[in-house]
Amino acid sequence: QVQLVESGGGLVQSGGSLRLSCTASGQATMVNVLAWYRQALGKERERLGASRLDDVPTYADSVKGRFTISRDVAKHTLYLQKNNLTPNATAVYSCKIAGTPAWGQGTHFPLSS
Repeated sequence: QVQLVESGGGLVQSGGSLRLSCTASGQATMVNVLAWYRQALGKERERLGASRLDDVPTYADSVKGRFTISRDVAKHTLYLQKNNLTPNATAVYSCKIAGTPAWGQGTHFPLSS
């Protein structure tokens, strides 16, 4: 089994930057596709993009150009970067192994006013 743990959430001011991590443990070397999702209060969960071991990251059209996904294969860690944050970035961010029910616990990223 593989466990996912997100980190990096916390209070940030509008205009600041977000960098979240999702680290896989357990049978992490078996993980191919890892994806980032977010869910804002009162809204449906939204898939932001994903990283495959053998390809460049892909992004949802709605967020393309606004988020950057990267991966450190040796550290079994997926990253999500966004600069120039606006209030609509406030959400719970989660990572998931594609094709499995394995989710991380989610990390809340609220923006201060």
